[in-house]
Amino acid sequence: MRKATIGISAALLILVIGGAGFALFRINSTLRSTRQRVDTEGNLAFDLLALDSSSSGTQSPQGGFEPLPSPNNAVAGASFRGKLYLAGPGGLADYYKPDAPPELLQAGRDLPSAAITALATGRLHGGGTVKYLFAATHGEGLLLLPDDTTKPIQQLRASDPTARDITAVLSLASGDLLIGTRRAGLLLYNGKTLRLFKPEFAGLPITALAGDESDFWVGTRTRGVWHWHAGQLDTFNQSAGLPDPEVEDIVVGAAGVFVGTPLGVAEFTNGRPARVLAQGLFAYSLALDENILMVATIDQGLHEIDLRPRQPLHQPSADEGLNHARLFTADGALFAVGDGKVLRHGRGGINGDWQTIISAPPQSLADRNVTSLNFAPDGRLWIGYFDRGVDVLNLQNGHAEHIEDDHVFCVNRIVTDPLRQTMDVATANGLVLFDPAKTTPTERQVLLRRDGLIADQVTDIAFTHEGMTVATPAGITFFTPSGAQSLYAFQGLVNNHVYTLAADRTNGHLLAGTLGGISILDDEAVRQNVTLKNSGLKRNWITAILRVPEAGAADTWFVGTYGGGIVQMDAAGHITAMDGATTSAVINPNAMLATAQHVFAGSLDDGLLIYNRASRRWSQITAGLPSKNVTAFAESDGELYIGTDNGIVRIAEARLP
Repeated sequence: MRKATIGISAALLILVIGGAGFALFRINSTLRSTRQRVDTEGNLAFDLLALDSSSSGTQSPQGGFEPLPSPNNAVAGASFRGKLYLAGPGGLADYYKPDAPPELLQAGRDLPSAAITALATGRLHGGGTVKYLFAATHGEGLLLLPDDTTKPIQQLRASDPTARDITAVLSLASGDLLIGTRRAGLLLYNGKTLRLFKPEFAGLPITALAGDESDFWVGTRTRGVWHWHAGQLDTFNQSAGLPDPEVEDIVVGAAGVFVGTPLGVAEFTNGRPARVLAQGLFAYSLALDENILMVATIDQGLHEIDLRPRQPLHQPSADEGLNHARLFTADGALFAVGDGKVLRHGRGGINGDWQTIISAPPQSLADRNVTSLNFAPDGRLWIGYFDRGVDVLNLQNGHAEHIEDDHVFCVNRIVTDPLRQTMDVATANGLVLFDPAKTTPTERQVLLRRDGLIADQVTDIAFTHEGMTVATPAGITFFTPSGAQSLYAFQGLVNNHVYTLAADRTNGHLLAGTLGGISILDDEAVRQNVTLKNSGLKRNWITAILRVPEAGAADTWFVGTYGGGIVQMDAAGHITAMDGATTSAVINPNAMLATAQHVFAGSLDDGLLIYNRASRRWSQITAGLPSKNVTAFAESDGELYIGTDNGIVRIAEARLP
């Protein structure tokens, strides 16, 4: 196991600032649960699971996962148990005092492997006086934290995956709970059953909920705002006075109902549109402070709107740079969370100051949504992000150099060039070659269509004895001593959209995985195409190919597919199903890695898939991961680094099954 450690306290992994003393709650799905079956009334099947606090789980695989410090900006807050709770992609942190280190329940270790998206407090039918903190998650249902600390945290996990992806929660005085989902519409949980609220709300892409049981508002991603009152449903879109059909937030108060959209805030009076405020402003989050409407924006800081007649839009001088903030109230106070800090609004009308009460220390890494990992020859870990460029992390001291520009932005792949000794970064806007030897890596060259690429977007890179091959959505381009040459469907490629490449560097043997199957090439010419029709492939959409030589078969390839799991292919193109490989798994693009003992594959929803090369059997791990969406791998000194869409963890390979 690597001796050097990241020179940053693990406490930085919490949502806003570092902290220690957190309790471990290992997830144990074998505990008692209540399963509800679908019945004639349309109730949805679900499990009500207890999260086990009886063991730290240090002997289990999840006990060996160590997160790398990543930004964990909170997205929601609430007052509960006399503490301030903040929630975000990294988990749930509670602060007894703003200046004291919080306790953390971490996603993947103490909580299910999913980011928290929203918080609410309230009671449930049949729950007596017990009050709960409800935490919505992105893919793992609803978490229920009781105010009685002797009782376990529970997880309401619907059988339908779409009903587990929750975006908003509204607790009603009756003890019912309205649950907004990304794709399954509006659900109702009464403490015993889970069902669709009304047929009209089926499949609605919900973003926000506000109001009470007799009169509530539902914001959607594409269909405006919906108003349910006295058994009646009204809908409002652009033609009915809404600035934009995409609703970001809703706030209801004595001053009225306000709906935030990317193009301004719609004010409703007596259930009807009255006017549009802050036209053109991206209203990301809203809050009311008496006659003042607080508006948090994506890129224009915090705004305050005086709702009294004839008052102009006002932008405060304090902390105008706080972007992407979420607003919430707790114990009568107004808070804003964003950019790694928490602000509290001082009472005092339109000129009330925002005071920073919690600040995050600097984080090593720039983002959490990882797409690619690779080690440079000097031992630094290169990390590619979905939309934040690249970090180059020194594992000795924890310092990361961040690289982001017009070309290094949406990263698809990072590989080491064995000939030029460069780090090659495949992006949505070109192939960028870096000199990795310098303290601050510098760009040596950017390759685009003008330089011979068949397309600017690069999805993968491979090397043979002839040179470099580049995959794009328009075909593949070969860079050899004789120049650049491209190949696409007209010349025999099975499909133009190439996701992945795999090569034998000792010869010209190359495999190209595409949207339409696999092309096997020898010396830059297509020798054979393998598809659903002429082989045992279960899916034509190929997302990852990895050369894995096995005893008696030098050219053996593992093939990852979109929705068909992993299969094995020999040099002749014969496909063999693999025992234990999840046959319906979506393998993420180029998310495969081989070591002497294992083959690792990253899936979209099924976590980490592990192939034991000695026993030739597959196993699956989700516990311990910050997300089940595993996107990238790297290995060094016996440690496996696992990238997900919610951060990076590492573990000694010897601790895996």
